[in-house]
Amino acid sequence: MNRTRVKICGLTREQDVDAAVEAGADALGLVFYPPSPRFIDFDLAERLCRRVPPFVTIVGLFVNPAPAEVEQTLARLPIQLLQFHGDENASFCASFGRPYLKAIRMRAGVNLLESQISFSSAQALLLDAFVEGYGGGGKTFDWSLIPSTLDKPIVLSGGLSVENVEAAVRRVKPWAVDVSSGVEIARGIKDPERIARFMAGVRNADV
Repeated sequence: MNRTRVKICGLTREQDVDAAVEAGADALGLVFYPPSPRFIDFDLAERLCRRVPPFVTIVGLFVNPAPAEVEQTLARLPIQLLQFHGDENASFCASFGRPYLKAIRMRAGVNLLESQISFSSAQALLLDAFVEGYGGGGKTFDWSLIPSTLDKPIVLSGGLSVENVEAAVRRVKPWAVDVSSGVEIARGIKDPERIARFMAGVRNADV
């Protein structure tokens, strides 16, 4: 059985970290993009990180940051994986000496075969729906745009929820899925029940 990994992103409360860990999430995403409603400052991020047990990956999400922003974050927080959601190039993403995910905003005309070559240093490509602005749109994209010949691991994102994650995993067979708004009751406020149901949907698809 192939076990699909799960990342819960946009965490803003200690109890939500606890709920995600309890449900079995593999990774937790913290947003360091100030325009996002899920943005958190260093003080809150430090409190959240202290609640994360071993073997759960802490992911730091950035959008077109200055190098100093990333370096300051890495110096202060135990970020294990970087996630770049903007227009960053591969040399920038790789320059911090940490594993990274590169988000690709999916729409007709996007060539993922070229993207995997351009970002060969990435741990995986994170596929999100194209929306105005960056991320957090809560919209799905046409999964048929993903070529079956892609070699790079895929993290499927974009509008995933309790209602559609089982179908998404069965259809796309990604290495991992990434959810934020799909397990929320308000922006940045996660719902333990929805997290548990989302995890159950992934596990059902893995059988």
